[in-house]
Amino acid sequence: MATGGGQQPRPTRPSSFSRASSSSFSPTSSSSSSTSLPPGVRIGANGAAFVSSGIPDLDRILGGGFLVGSVVMVMEDADAPHHLLLLRNFMSQGIVHGQSVLFAGPMMEPRSFLGTLPAPVVQKEGLKLKHDTSDVQDKERGLRIAWQYKKYFGEQTAVDSHNRDKKQEFSSDFDLRKTLERQLLNSQNIECISTQDTFDLPKLLNHCLTFVSKLSMKDGVNSNAGRIAIQSLCAPQCGYFEKDWDMLSFIRSLRAMVRSSNAVAVITFPASVLSNSISKRWQHLADTLLSVRAIPDKDLAKLLTGYQDMLGFLHVHKVAQFNSQVPVILDASTYSLKLQKRKSLVLERLNQAPVEGSSGVSYATSGSCSSSKGSVLDF
Repeated sequence: MATGGGQQPRPTRPSSFSRASSSSFSPTSSSSSSTSLPPGVRIGANGAAFVSSGIPDLDRILGGGFLVGSVVMVMEDADAPHHLLLLRNFMSQGIVHGQSVLFAGPMMEPRSFLGTLPAPVVQKEGLKLKHDTSDVQDKERGLRIAWQYKKYFGEQTAVDSHNRDKKQEFSSDFDLRKTLERQLLNSQNIECISTQDTFDLPKLLNHCLTFVSKLSMKDGVNSNAGRIAIQSLCAPQCGYFEKDWDMLSFIRSLRAMVRSSNAVAVITFPASVLSNSISKRWQHLADTLLSVRAIPDKDLAKLLTGYQDMLGFLHVHKVAQFNSQVPVILDASTYSLKLQKRKSLVLERLNQAPVEGSSGVSYATSGSCSSSKGSVLDF
């Protein structure tokens, strides 16, 4: 049972990544456990293991990414398919890291969905070197320090570059205009299941159980992490659409299954097709709860800075917290979905635009006592 105020209970059986990392407090064992982690997994606060959501900004907001052993639920918007952006980036990040991916969607050919997954942004080596050089020059111009400390600039630059490389390895920027290479999509670690016209939820649960059981350990080392992506679980196309309690039972079983494994499950669902009471139960079962929606109207859009580049809003309702009783307190709960350079998905805090800022009218002009036209009432 989830507690109020965003506080989450500690799992009874955390993932093996978390157990391995929290087995000792000595620095030696901590470093050895981090080196044994598979690609795309890192240890965060309280010894919890994270995988990337595929959106670097979302990883930062959630405190490191999606917790291994958690269920992430995304409430869809009936007016815009923004939930697919999160689902595609989540799947692409796992495929790039070589992780096992299980996809289930309400379509006859679910494998065709793989053709829409975005490819990671490839940064040119020359551009990266130029960027690093400009950073050093800006640092030297901006800081006035003693000459004997300048020798540390090279060392600090190498450390910053190493940290950027590690961050890039864990969380990638994806180009929504390009798709993943075909050779990556032909991997044996990718499984696809159709939920369209399917009446048997236990069969889907057995697929998930088989998938999770393959995420075993080899020679005492965690060999792989898994990602389960379920699109529109309660879509009207599914044969079990009207079986509300069966779907709740499925989510409970999946949550218990994932909690003691090295997998993360992301489920999107259209809350508008569920009754209010059932929708609340779904939200209660989520470890991390997000929702996406389009900008309601143009009048609201004009009140926001940079609304031309906005795709919609992302709301963070609940954040998973393992191995701790301290609730997560976010700086903000609503963020704007934007395309950076028309290709990469980024999240930004909402900022209100100045009144009449788009027309260039200043506050002093609009607040003056005189009107623009001559009048006998001017003073």
